[in-house]
Amino acid sequence: MDKFQVNLVEDEKNLAEVIKAYMEKEGWEVSIFTDGKEAHDAISQPTHLWVLDIMLPGMDGYQLLKAIKAEHDTPVIFISARDKDLDRVLGLELGSDDYLAKPFMPEELVIRAKKLLNRVYQAEQQEEDKIELNGYTIDVNSRTVLDGNDQVELTTKEMDLIILLTSNVGNALSREDIIEYVWGSDYFGSERAVDDVVRRVRKKLPRVHVETLYGYGYRVLSS
Repeated sequence: MDKFQVNLVEDEKNLAEVIKAYMEKEGWEVSIFTDGKEAHDAISQPTHLWVLDIMLPGMDGYQLLKAIKAEHDTPVIFISARDKDLDRVLGLELGSDDYLAKPFMPEELVIRAKKLLNRVYQAEQQEEDKIELNGYTIDVNSRTVLDGNDQVELTTKEMDLIILLTSNVGNALSREDIIEYVWGSDYFGSERAVDDVVRRVRKKLPRVHVETLYGYGYRVLSS
């Protein structure tokens, strides 16, 4: 799926237009709503992602989130000037998938949105569940990696990591993102475990260019 529909609910019109411009560069279609009730009327319309401010006229973001989640499991990102821990926790408890505090760079919101969309709609994006990259074939269903006709032996964690990275070519993935996918949200060990698995994958799949993003995480480049 290449064309995503995003509903952006933000009453700061200038900010909304800037965000829309950045998202449209990704090829996404963006609808702007400046009023919570107006956005509520659009809940029944097909969309792939909601981006919600919390403080809105007509209906606040929390109420709107509840209404969205009552009808659909569409992913939601909160954006708000309210950066208190309680607001973050409440948003996540109500079902939001991410929370970004204002002020923020529009590029960061796009990166987060892209990762969220790729994760949620990954199965639809990869109809054949096979990823071709630099002479390797990663079969998501059978969980195998072929180098030409030869199978590359990978551990479970290495396989999980290579599927995640190659499913998001060009996208920056934080260590937290990787831990959640590979180890699960209940993992409480060291983030160094990520670096160790990346090191092993690099050794076994040398033509997969895994770039280190210092202080953040990793991404795979297309060549």
